[in-house]
Amino acid sequence: MARTRRISVTKEGPTGLNTRFKVAGRGCEVSRSKLVKEVKQGQHPGYHTRHNGRVEYVASNPDGSKRNNLD
Repeated sequence: MARTRRISVTKEGPTGLNTRFKVAGRGCEVSRSKLVKEVKQGQHPGYHTRHNGRVEYVASNPDGSKRNNLD
């Protein structure tokens, strides 16, 4: 069964870093830092956090499909 997209990107910074997100079931956008905290607390199954040396960000768990990546 395919997983439905629960998180989508609504805004990127000039470097391409995703900065604002829409979470299914909410009426507002959330910032990257708030979403990172929520993912760490386990509120979004199917997602994890990564750190690139400068910032921490959210990524979907790998499953071999490009369809359900954050976009």
